[in-house]
Amino acid sequence: MKRYILFLLLSIFLMSASTNALAADVKFSGQFYAAGMYLDQTSLTKDAAGHPSTAFYFQRLRVQTEFIVSPALKLITRFDILERIWGGARSNPASTTSDMGSAGTRAENENIAFDWVYLSYASKIGLWRVGYMNDGAWGTVFMDSSTPRGKVAWAYRAPNWMFTIQTAKMAENNFSAVNPTATASDVDANKYCMAFRYKWKSAEAGILIGLGRSASNKPTQHYKSLYNNFMPYTKIHHGPLKVQAELIYFVGKLKNYEDSSFGDDVRLSALSAWLDVTADFGMAYVGGTFAYVAGDDPSTTKKEGDAMRNNGGRDWDPCLILWNNNLTYWVGSLAGNGTSVNAGPMYNAFFYQVRGGLRPINNLDIMASVSYAEADKKPWATAGDPSSVYLKKDYGIELDVVATYKITDNLAYMLGFGYLWTGDYFKETNSNASVSDNYLFLNKLTFTF
Repeated sequence: MKRYILFLLLSIFLMSASTNALAADVKFSGQFYAAGMYLDQTSLTKDAAGHPSTAFYFQRLRVQTEFIVSPALKLITRFDILERIWGGARSNPASTTSDMGSAGTRAENENIAFDWVYLSYASKIGLWRVGYMNDGAWGTVFMDSSTPRGKVAWAYRAPNWMFTIQTAKMAENNFSAVNPTATASDVDANKYCMAFRYKWKSAEAGILIGLGRSASNKPTQHYKSLYNNFMPYTKIHHGPLKVQAELIYFVGKLKNYEDSSFGDDVRLSALSAWLDVTADFGMAYVGGTFAYVAGDDPSTTKKEGDAMRNNGGRDWDPCLILWNNNLTYWVGSLAGNGTSVNAGPMYNAFFYQVRGGLRPINNLDIMASVSYAEADKKPWATAGDPSSVYLKKDYGIELDVVATYKITDNLAYMLGFGYLWTGDYFKETNSNASVSDNYLFLNKLTFTF
């Protein structure tokens, strides 16, 4: 059925796009950054052997091109160039695993990797997009993990509202020239969604309803995954006050076995929530953030939390150290004792943050924040062993100070400092273990065009 739906959408698109066109203009935009980082320790354990401090420079050039055939028809591409550590070791070119948030491998991104190539056609019956494009972003920045995927998307836009229907290919496991060992059919993974957004004066609200289906594990483990997600959000801007909120709920079956003899079905019911408030008075501003991402209760067979699907998202960096996705990408995970680890994105946590900022001159923004986080559920270090439960829930307290100076309209320099008072969560099951505080310096030059 899903293939019939895809063929129907493509047929409607092709009929609506049946017009003559000639190539016209090319439009370029993008961003280049170069940054330097110093991290005092590459673990959260005290006197950990083999986990020294680290310091290096890194960079990335991202270019987006639009081949504009007519005001209604364009081909859009995006690619990343030389995303690498200066003078650092290169990634294994034999790896075929896609890089974080990319359609290319890490080795390809260190050279050049294309992420987007898609056709955009504004027809009389709506906007059509077909090809590799951005996926995984909706509503607020919370729980957004922008990832290029093959998609067919249709949207109808009016002055105050928008409605869209999309289908995305998450994984293709069927027989092909590059997968000649496949022995089963209909074992791919797909995502379908529809979303509605309404805007009015100084505010907007919307909801996305999604359906995920994966049969990737059917041939060897005899189960499929089928679940829904509901993602309502709102943004309100009234005077100096700006409020953003989003709720995410996943429900369904992570494991739906073909026969009970293979195992018991595993149900998914996971909740996340985010609230962000900022009061901006021009020269100064204050704000706060609350975030909740459910963790899994290891004592039940149901999945109350799911790190892969239900997390804070790679686009949202709440701190410079705790759950910072850029830190995870460039340095890696920061290990605590045993199985405990700090890595983005955020999962299994209650998160609280207060912040304030000053703009002493037009081009300078200085922001400071204090954050505290604790686990929603205590994990078990060993699956199935309740005696291996973590001792504490406290992730720690982090102070971040970030100053950004706008040199020109297209050039900005950022200097950041983060200090983490590491919590006892990272002791795992050992009350005698020692954890170590950590700090980071970061500077970054960003050019946009």
